[in-house]
Amino acid sequence: MPSTSVSVPHAEGPPQPGDTMLKEQLLPGDKGLAQNPPAPPPTGSPGKTATKDTQAMVKPLTPMPPARPRLERTLSLDEKGWRRRRFRASQEDLAGQDKVGPCKDPPEAPTCSSLPPGLSTSLQEIPESHRAPGSPSSWGNCFSGTVSTSLDLLHREATAMGSTPRLANVLPPCPLPTMDLSVSSDLLRMANKVDPDREDFRRRVQKLVRAHSSLGPSRPRSPLACDSCSLRSAKSSFSLLAPIRAKDVRSRSYLEGSLLASGALLGADELARYFPDRSVAVFVATWNMQGQKELPPNLDELLLPTEADYAQDMYVVGVQEGCSDRREWEARLQETLGPHYVLLQSAAHGVLYLSVFLRRDLIWFCSEVECSTVTTRIVSHIKTKGALGVGFTFFGTSFLFITSHFTSGDGKVAERLLDYTRTIQALALPRSVPDTNPYRSSPVDVTTRFDEVFWFGDFNFRLSAGRTAVEALLRQELETDMSALLQHDQLTREMRRGAIFKGFQEPDIHFFPSYKFDIGKDTYDSTSKQRTPSYTDRVMYRSRHKDDICPVKYSSCPSIRTSDHRPVYGLFRVRVRPGRDNIPLAAGRFDRELYLIGIKRRISKEIQRQQALKSQNSSAICTVS
Repeated sequence: MPSTSVSVPHAEGPPQPGDTMLKEQLLPGDKGLAQNPPAPPPTGSPGKTATKDTQAMVKPLTPMPPARPRLERTLSLDEKGWRRRRFRASQEDLAGQDKVGPCKDPPEAPTCSSLPPGLSTSLQEIPESHRAPGSPSSWGNCFSGTVSTSLDLLHREATAMGSTPRLANVLPPCPLPTMDLSVSSDLLRMANKVDPDREDFRRRVQKLVRAHSSLGPSRPRSPLACDSCSLRSAKSSFSLLAPIRAKDVRSRSYLEGSLLASGALLGADELARYFPDRSVAVFVATWNMQGQKELPPNLDELLLPTEADYAQDMYVVGVQEGCSDRREWEARLQETLGPHYVLLQSAAHGVLYLSVFLRRDLIWFCSEVECSTVTTRIVSHIKTKGALGVGFTFFGTSFLFITSHFTSGDGKVAERLLDYTRTIQALALPRSVPDTNPYRSSPVDVTTRFDEVFWFGDFNFRLSAGRTAVEALLRQELETDMSALLQHDQLTREMRRGAIFKGFQEPDIHFFPSYKFDIGKDTYDSTSKQRTPSYTDRVMYRSRHKDDICPVKYSSCPSIRTSDHRPVYGLFRVRVRPGRDNIPLAAGRFDRELYLIGIKRRISKEIQRQQALKSQNSSAICTVS
């Protein structure tokens, strides 16, 4: 049904104060409309003739809305009627978009953007029933009649029509997103606007929610995971950290965070958050550097072997007869591992070096690191032979790492056994860090006072078959089966007798002997001494609980040829148990200076690489004359 223009006739008599104010405040262009209000056309056929005469006498005038509406017009409005107006809430206004309003025709966009939609006298607030879509004169009639009408009259007319007065019927430039009932404030509604890349963001959010839901079975699901509106609004602040409810903090449960509760720093929840399978990846390497000042140009083959798809959580490297510049060696390790790892502890005993690198996310779960040394030579100030031990607790599991350099010589097996006995009796560990299981500890054996023990180094045990027999076995293309060589191994024989490394195991050996090579070559000793190739460099492990340590890879690094020894490394998976918060923690301490040195070196090498690549590309361009 088309809308018709409605003209409100003025009653005869003295003018009302409100009408006088409105007429005085009209602009000059609007006074003509107010002084000559047209009368409604009479019914019947004579109305058509009167309409034509009126149109002939009155010149068509296109009314222009005021360029700047005057706010003083609201002084003449009925204040009570203004207060009685009912404004829809944001949620109600969105929900009522599909309902039938004052007019059935869809509203049109305003033709002038200079009119603020919130002014009470704006044309945008006039209901469609008061507008005439016909000629300009009829539109002017509607305008003049509406100006002289107060807002309470509009409210009564809209009530009689069965609807409530609405604000400006302005369509948004794009469809509004669906709103959740819990969203009520304007700020949250503005944050709920859909981003252009909302499809890609939705996929990323689903991945984050899945990752969060798999952090632990006892952890409550994040409240963000069930609210699509909140997910979109939290694009810049979403985190994998588990949310902490304010009501849980206000409850002040004194059992929360205790030594045995789930909220403990070293408890089961934190352990499941970082290690759902409760196992940590450990890298252990040993290398006799032969005191060489020259370091390998690249340590990637040693620390990041191609057989491992992922980097390990903990890197422990022991060095015998280390280089003269120990700090340079540690800087090279830090540079290779990169900014994801920090040096938790570094210790030295003469030319024995031991470095423990840990992922920087895990330094908060380590106890204080303790060190101890043993000298096995008769002259104690010559510290080339001996042992160096480092112990600490990670969550609820205690670790002990020992690197040793035993007495050298083909026939000095007894001296090497004595070195082992002195080491397990003289290493004074642990000291301030409590033993996780004191009932299974022995005061005469340091390896029984820790849950997981790794002992590695240059043990100097040889192959007793002689140079000729060993070379004959090596020429048989053994590939990975070294059992024929190990039958002549002194260490394997002494372990079977129980004379050394009691309770220890060694992963299966599938690599060639790591000693003794010509420096810079892949050939064994070609000097006049003709030393027998041997497995002098080994990695042993022991655990209090059966099957806590699982060897993954045990090999050597033949690409590093700066010494007569080849580095030997092992990859292990170690079971970790939750702990108590009654141990002295390291409080996140690490070697920050070394960390910055490693980062600067990586940056400078990357710049050099880019410059070399740029110069190479420029030199590849040739000119044709």
